[in-house]
This record gives sequence, C-alpha cells and structure tokens, in this order.
Amino acid sequence: MLKKIFVSAVLLLAVLSFVVSLLKGNNNNEKTVTVPDRVAVINIEGTIVCGADSKDNLFNQANGVTSGSIMKQIREAAADDSVKALVLRIDSGGGSATAAEEVGRELARFKEQTKKPIVATLGNTGASAAYWIAACASDKIYANATTLTGSIGVYMPYMNTEELFKKIGITSDKIKSGPYKDILTNDRPMTPEEKVILQNIVDEIHDQFVYTVSAGRRMETSKVREIADGRIYTGRQAKNIGLVDELGDYYDALAAAGALAKINPGKDGLPPVKVKEKPQPWEYILSAELATMIKGQLLEQLQAGFTNPAVQNVTR
Repeated sequence: MLKKIFVSAVLLLAVLSFVVSLLKGNNNNEKTVTVPDRVAVINIEGTIVCGADSKDNLFNQANGVTSGSIMKQIREAAADDSVKALVLRIDSGGGSATAAEEVGRELARFKEQTKKPIVATLGNTGASAAYWIAACASDKIYANATTLTGSIGVYMPYMNTEELFKKIGITSDKIKSGPYKDILTNDRPMTPEEKVILQNIVDEIHDQFVYTVSAGRRMETSKVREIADGRIYTGRQAKNIGLVDELGDYYDALAAAGALAKINPGKDGLPPVKVKEKPQPWEYILSAELATMIKGQLLEQLQAGFTNPAVQNVTR
C-alpha cells in the first residue's frame, strides 16, 4: 500500500509539472527573441504601501500595490535594452509617504542611469502619494479633465476612545520606558508636548513633499506651497496651476512617451509596449507554490506511513 501511495504521488507531481510548464510555455510574453524598441508600462492601482514584491494568489487578492513591486518593475525596465521609455499608469488615491519616497528614489535612479523619458498618466485619481510618484521624475504628466489629483499634504490619524472605554468598563494602563513611548495611544488624551512632536514630523514630511513636487515640476517652492494645502484638484484645474502638463488619456501618454524616445509607432500610432500582465486563473491554481505545497503534504503522509505501525503491518 505504501508503495502505491508513493507511485501515485510521483505521478501526480509529474503530471502537474508537465501541465504547468506547458501552459506557461504557451503564454510566455517574454520569448527569447529579438524585440523592437518599446515602452515599459507600470500599472499603479489602489493604495500604495511599503513592502516587498508580493504575488497575488487565489485566496488573497491584492487591493493595492507595494513599493517593492513597483521598484522591481522599474529596475527590470532599466535592465532591458529594448525599453526606451517608461509610462506610469496611475489610478490611486495615495498611501504611504515612505512608499512614495522609495519609488521616487528608484525613478530618479532610472532617470540618472538610462537618460530615458518617463511619462505619467492619471486615471480616476492620482492624488497624495500617487501624485508624489507622478511628479518626482516625469517629463510629462497627463490627466483627464475629470481626474482628481493634487492632495499635496500629510496627515497622521489619531483617535481617543477613553470615554467610550469608560462607559463599557474598560480601563488600561501601561509601564513605559519614557514619557513619549505611548505617543498616539488611543486610551488617553494627547498632551500638548506630544502634539508639538507629531506636528513637527508632519511638517517635515510635508516639506519634503513640497520640495519633491517643486523639483520634479520645475516650479518655485513658494508657488507649490501656496497650492499644497491638501486640497484635491480636477485634471483641468491641475493643468491650469502647473501640476499637470496635458489633458489626455493613457493612449495619449503612451504616444507621447514613444515620441520622446523616438520609437517608430505602429499602424495605430502607438509604440510597442512591455507590461506586466495580471496572472491568469490557471496560474493561481497550477502555480509552483501549489505544487510545492502538495509535495510537502505528500511527503508528510509518506513519513507518517513509515512511523505508523498499522501502515507498516499492512505493507509487510
């Protein structure tokens, strides 16, 4: 019986590996052949957070994008000789300032190392941290007239639930190493000294945001500061105050990137593109990770069989 289990496990893994390799072979967008000059398109959708390059799976669909995922794509574009320009296709209301800073640093490195153009295009929204990314190194920014953008500002959320806890009979206390170790705790009011500390942090990050926009958009810092009060603007309003260069959609931005990079357009007037496609359903199900999991489970069962007297008696 144990021998049959082992043979079945080997056959299952062999069939699974064959199917995965066959499907991947038929759907490989990056074949090892000579490719024409093209534009790399990086999609930035949803909340932008710090983190490593994460892979979606069948049970955990991503609702945003990590800085690690964006940075990896930027570096891949820099290393690809066929890529002559970069398009940032953004539809995001923002996220982490640190994530935006990380991505901005990689975009600046891309620009410095490759000297290739970067064009940003804003969809429904391109605000806050998303606008930070768009503005920091782009040669041109496109937006639709109805796009919501701007929101050049920083905030730090805070909630005081002390009175609510008292009503339901919950009290809390803590032992801390210093007076500010529990800053931003929600079980007591914030002290005036803590407000000063946090306000200074917010002001410092806001200044960095303003300087980033000022340098990227080649605008006077004083002018940026006037419009950087946290409000959002429509795409048309943003163009009028210098935060956006042109009103247009993704294809307008793609054509502009191709023209800046001097790429011969196709019959549709657009340059060839390199874009990271979203995984297909079969890739979620028949992934290498799933194969590894199945292999691990089978090995556990086999090992259990060797140590289980009942199984040993059956196989004798």
